Amino acid sequence: MSAASMQMTEDQFLCSICLHVFTDPVTIPCGHNFCKACITQHWNINVPYQCPNCKKLFYTRPELQVNTFISEMAAQFRQSQQESKPGEVPCDVCTGTRLKALKSCLVCLVSYCETHLEPHLTRPGLKRHQLIDPVENLEDRMCTKHDKLLLLELFCKTDQMCVCMLCTVLDHKNHDVVTLKEEYEGKKAELKKTDDEIQQMIQKRRLKIQEIKHSVELSEEDGNKEIAGGVQVFTALKESVERSQAELIHTIKEKQRKTEKQAEGFIKELEQEICELKKRSTEVEQLSLSEDHLHLLQSSRTLKAAPPTKNWTGVRVSPPSYEGTLRRALNQLEETLSNQMKKLLEIALKRVQQSAVDVTLDPDTAHPKLILSDDGKQVKHGDAKKNLPNYQERFDTCVNVLAKQSFSSGRFYFEVQVKGKTKWDLGVVRESINRKGSITPTPQKGFWTIWLRNENQYYALDDPPVRLSLRSGPQKVGVFVDYEEGLVSFHDVDAAALIYSFTGCCFTEKLYPFFSPCLNVGGKNSAPLIISPVNHTE
Repeated sequence: MSAASMQMTEDQFLCSICLHVFTDPVTIPCGHNFCKACITQHWNINVPYQCPNCKKLFYTRPELQVNTFISEMAAQFRQSQQESKPGEVPCDVCTGTRLKALKSCLVCLVSYCETHLEPHLTRPGLKRHQLIDPVENLEDRMCTKHDKLLLLELFCKTDQMCVCMLCTVLDHKNHDVVTLKEEYEGKKAELKKTDDEIQQMIQKRRLKIQEIKHSVELSEEDGNKEIAGGVQVFTALKESVERSQAELIHTIKEKQRKTEKQAEGFIKELEQEICELKKRSTEVEQLSLSEDHLHLLQSSRTLKAAPPTKNWTGVRVSPPSYEGTLRRALNQLEETLSNQMKKLLEIALKRVQQSAVDVTLDPDTAHPKLILSDDGKQVKHGDAKKNLPNYQERFDTCVNVLAKQSFSSGRFYFEVQVKGKTKWDLGVVRESINRKGSITPTPQKGFWTIWLRNENQYYALDDPPVRLSLRSGPQKVGVFVDYEEGLVSFHDVDAAALIYSFTGCCFTEKLYPFFSPCLNVGGKNSAPLIISPVNHTE
């Protein structure tokens, strides 16, 4: 096997006593190898003589045999350890295998290994040469413009380049020059600052990952709760349907049994009469065969005196009517379904109520005829127009007002009491809506609102507007927004019913809660819109 192909590792050449590469390796009779000095010292201390590896005892001190093979291999291994590795500076003098350099000479511009460095350490002429830690490409570190013997040990901050001493008094005179070490320390500090910033960015992103994972966990928990609630409701619905079905079948079968019992009674009675009639028919037949004139006349009088049979002409067995039974079962099922649906809607409302936020009205956006309460929770229309600054944010024609709070992410929910009003507008708008002159309140213009007109006409201001059919007018309206989902939904809080939803919206700006109490026409619509606290207890 060639030396180049041998895979030598340090463990193969370690003395088990000193744990270093063998020095003067010797072999003892059991075949194990040690440094000569190590095994000698070991046996001087430990008597009787024993192999440290296999524990074999020798009753006389064994003669130590020099292991020439191990000695040569250990020497080769030491040499291989001195060979230059990637990233290390190799000796410029070595031929063949290049050993690792220990020093570089700034005069000779050569790097030397331990062997080739010796002249620089012993000869008087070479001892005056300047030696530095080994450096690759020494020529690149010398100033080629002036003198190769001058090391680039200064840095010109003006020109951002390394210079020598002569450069500072010639080409780089009056420039901002510092030592290479100073610039190195400064640059190192900058790199550390950059690395710190990068580490902070990494940490922020790790925190964001944790936040996202936590959101996923919360989403999973919410989803599991929704599934559990839905399964519970639908299980109850299924049980209710099955129970109603069983009751309907039982009721119908009971009616069938009564009809069958009645029919069985009629049939039994008819069969009894048939038996009587057959018996009489036999008697008539026998009598008619008699030739005794007197007997026939006397017996016929007896037959006429027999009790007459029942008149069955008007007797009927009518099939029972199931219409009322089915209708009652359906009505009961409808009531059960309605109650379960109400529970589902209450759960859905409670869920959105968890996103409740505190909302107050912004007087700087209010039309001059609007009257706001001191706490910013109520607004109504007044007859007098106040003299207010015409801010860019203020509505000047339509009697509208926005909230102070804006939202550009996540979910939010608020409730508004509309009791006693005949007209009102509610919803959310984007920040850039037109607030001057006439306004077209559509989603394309940045409005997501619903209206009440003429006391009982409800509209969703979609494009085109949607007339809403509500069983009863809401007294309190809840407004829910999921920014990322693109959802705006309106809820009848007391009935826990969904009024309308805008879906598939694309929000790119801040959203503001929007309110309009509409005009107070002779006191008919004088009640205020009131932002109410949300009762979102579980």
